[in-house]
Amino acid sequence: MNWMNFEKELKKRMEKEHIPGVAIAVSKDNEIIYQKGFGFRDMEAELPVTPDTIFGTASVTKSFTALAIMQLVEQEEIALTDPVSTYLPKLSIRGIKPIEQVTIHHLLTHTTGLAPIKRHEEFNHFEEHLTYLREKNHDILGKPGEYFSYSNDAFLLLGAIIEKVTGRLYRRYITEEILNPLQMNRSTFSIEEIKKFTNVTVPYVYDKDKEKHEKQLWPKLGNYEVGGGLRSTVLDLIKYGDLFINSGKTKDKQTITEKLLKKTYQPYVQIDQKTYYGYAFKVTPGYYGTTLVEHSGGQPGVASNFGFLPEKNISVAVLTNLSGATAGDIWLEAVDTVLDLPLSTKESVLPVTTLNKEEKKRFVGEFSNKEGQRVVIEYVDGDLTAQMEDGQFSLVESDEKTLIIKENEKPIQFYFNREEEPWAIFMGMRMLSRKK
Repeated sequence: MNWMNFEKELKKRMEKEHIPGVAIAVSKDNEIIYQKGFGFRDMEAELPVTPDTIFGTASVTKSFTALAIMQLVEQEEIALTDPVSTYLPKLSIRGIKPIEQVTIHHLLTHTTGLAPIKRHEEFNHFEEHLTYLREKNHDILGKPGEYFSYSNDAFLLLGAIIEKVTGRLYRRYITEEILNPLQMNRSTFSIEEIKKFTNVTVPYVYDKDKEKHEKQLWPKLGNYEVGGGLRSTVLDLIKYGDLFINSGKTKDKQTITEKLLKKTYQPYVQIDQKTYYGYAFKVTPGYYGTTLVEHSGGQPGVASNFGFLPEKNISVAVLTNLSGATAGDIWLEAVDTVLDLPLSTKESVLPVTTLNKEEKKRFVGEFSNKEGQRVVIEYVDGDLTAQMEDGQFSLVESDEKTLIIKENEKPIQFYFNREEEPWAIFMGMRMLSRKK
């Protein structure tokens, strides 16, 4: 394992991306084999990052919610095929009828049919979110199970189900049933507790125009804590990762059966040519003799990636204190280091093809969603480009329905109607509809 080479590349990445601080931990067979902090948790005071530094984890939180749901399945309190309305009778979404079609499985896999909608972090009670879903018109992609599109607003309903079934606050259930048994003592949902801990990061956003870092406050997420509210350390996350490696056991206690635990990382929905989505985990089978099970996270001042390789008994956690940092790439380079693969090894390399002028022009259009994403695909002088919030990017064709962003090798998948016009694109795990 060439950790020197890994660190050399990481330091280059931190400089290039202006990442203030990074923490990494890796375990194999329940033993920590690598742990280190890089850079600063507080740039002004020049306080260093350590493996015990608390960062935001953002959407890494979702797998904790999924695990809690599976615990309730094990206790026969709920079933994955149950309609969500069984537990939340006030649930109604215009355009999805009957609402009983939407099951707990659909929430876990982001396949309810609901397109991304405007966030309301001021909602602090699930009743407010149910009213929002019921009373507003929202874009609908299709029937439940037909399309995958990442939806924080649908996922947080799992928190409402946990509260309804257990009679406990969501954060209290997760703390008592998952964090405490795993002794994740430096992990919390509470901003008040964050203020009482020492060795905590300052979250940053890098302003490219001003060429400087700007401090961020910890966001008060309201109901969205169900999908993004956990603050933690890489060492605590490794304890969580080892739960999956140990078939659901915590020391002498069986936290959940191996059968139900494995259900969280089955490949339920295909999201690109080689990658699938499970229950709050991205799953890439066939990666040099193992499966990559992971989830990323992003918030103002947070970029994270956590996951494990079940066949190899390996867990890896990466936390950073900068929005937009490529934590997933760092995570994969750490995985490649443990597997003794070149750091340039990728999860999947999409094929490149060449289309004619008319075939290229089929992709042109403006696409957006109510969560705030917007992409304009243009055809100029024989080439395709994508205009996004963070700049203009060159595109190459992978096949008749897929383009690749040259700069980061990320795919954009297109959905065409019967008239062979694109009605939506799939990018960054979300659907964006074409502007009419």
